[in-house]
Amino acid sequence: MATNKVPTNVIDMSGDTGGLVWAKGTTAQRPSGTAGDLRLNTTDSRLEYRDNVSWKRFSEGAASPSVDFQADFLVVAGGGAGGRASGIGGGGGGAGGLRTSFGSSSGGGSSNESKVGIALSTSYTVTVGAGASGPTSGDTSGPNGSDSVFATITSLGGGGGTTNNPAGISGGSGGGAYQPSPSAGGAGTANQGFDGGYCESGSSSGGGGGAGGVGSNSHYTVPTLPNGGVGLAVSITGASVTYAGGGGGGRYASEAGGPGTGGSGIGGNGGNGGPGGNGTANTGSGGGGAANSQNGGSGGSGIVIVRYPNTYTISVGSGLTSSTATDGSDKITSFTAGSDTVSFS
Repeated sequence: MATNKVPTNVIDMSGDTGGLVWAKGTTAQRPSGTAGDLRLNTTDSRLEYRDNVSWKRFSEGAASPSVDFQADFLVVAGGGAGGRASGIGGGGGGAGGLRTSFGSSSGGGSSNESKVGIALSTSYTVTVGAGASGPTSGDTSGPNGSDSVFATITSLGGGGGTTNNPAGISGGSGGGAYQPSPSAGGAGTANQGFDGGYCESGSSSGGGGGAGGVGSNSHYTVPTLPNGGVGLAVSITGASVTYAGGGGGGRYASEAGGPGTGGSGIGGNGGNGGPGGNGTANTGSGGGGAANSQNGGSGGSGIVIVRYPNTYTISVGSGLTSSTATDGSDKITSFTAGSDTVSFS
């Protein structure tokens, strides 16, 4: 290939039908470089340039960073609290919404979602939703849990179990509904969780919905136990762990049948004329409903888990509590509390 060097340092190829031979290498082989450097990235066969901060593709500016790899995720929001009632039991809290790309299923009976594209040296928000605190005075419905976030993925907090308000509260999974009957359970969110149960008759309330199933309805004459909806097992850490079970509905102690149990053993149990149990921490499970003026169960805190190739390193902001493990050729970073940003290199 012939070139003509001119005083302006411009390469004149106007009379040549060939092409430039670029410096080339994989993403892992990127040099530190200086602004204005050019190279061919052989990992994805695309040209890239070095600006004052990092390497970027020609077709992408700072507002649209390149995607260097795909990451799996599990994002579970905080669970809703169980309701507190002076007489008959309050509704069970709904589980926090569950969204995941790992495996074949996500919350609410949906299929798994697509992985998240990650660009190096780009900040992504991570927030671990807190579980709602159980009510401690009056006839009070449980509040909703807090949302969890990773990058563009948001899971909604679980709906609280109700008292005095017949309809259940909507959320990632819906909260259980309070008697009088009939009353509708709280609605779950599509692709995140199921509806809460309702009271058909008697002195108890419905169970909270879970990521894997609806909360049970209560019925005095059958009697049907107002159990929380089951959670969903996800193996993103390399082991099967169940998340997002609904809280059980509470029941007045003198009534037949007993209270509901928490979904999958991780939702809080409903109170049998007493306080509701708490949802398990870092599962996003709902709290159990309470009776006889006892405290409603608190929802379990949520969790965010990211799985990515072990050739990359994550930098975690100080506002997050996290740990990183390895499974095969992947790293798994679990966030159990807080909110901040993360980036990858």
